[in-house]
Amino acid sequence: MANLHSYQNTDALERRGEELRTELRSADPAVLAARTGAVYKPVGKRGGELRLALLSERYVVRTPQLTVLDAETGAAASLHTQALLLYYLRTSDGAPVGGRWISFRELPGGGFYHRAFQGYTGRQITREFGNDLCAFERAAINLGGRPGDLGDAAFSFRALPRIPVLAAYWLGDEDLPPSARVLFDSSAGHYLPTDALAVLGSMLSRRLIARGAQRGSQLHITQ
Repeated sequence: MANLHSYQNTDALERRGEELRTELRSADPAVLAARTGAVYKPVGKRGGELRLALLSERYVVRTPQLTVLDAETGAAASLHTQALLLYYLRTSDGAPVGGRWISFRELPGGGFYHRAFQGYTGRQITREFGNDLCAFERAAINLGGRPGDLGDAAFSFRALPRIPVLAAYWLGDEDLPPSARVLFDSSAGHYLPTDALAVLGSMLSRRLIARGAQRGSQLHITQ
């Protein structure tokens, strides 16, 4: 299982990345593509490329080295992105999408950390948007979200080819503050360890918040 603390330690992240590469080098890249939903293209006699998107940003994983590159610039991806994609390649077993949204608490081993997860996902989202539901909707659409049917507003995102994630929002009233939750498809545990799913949920939350901050900057400029 991934260790969430390793995502905060550069040296540990680099070591774990190399361990994952070692585990994956013997795998057939065509099989990895079939299990993960990535697109595989052979290159030369021994190499190839696995292409996939993480929250709409496109990456290339070159085999057999298993280096992770930004598909647009060719630059090395951040260590966090490298680790997340390598975990995805190693964990994915090709299970079908479940079609049911579950909370972080319902993921394998997620019960102990669900309050912390809510603290840096849903609570941070509502801190940014408050009761401005239209702003949340604009941010989600700008990030590529598709409308869902939960709460006062909800948007699903294809966080990775086989991992749908949902951001749901409930407006507040005189008695209750607004609330938001990041939910996962019930099959998510077949594609990433729970700690890595926590990082994925955090990435989505930060990007939604960044879209909201852009809204604030635009308003400030036009005033």
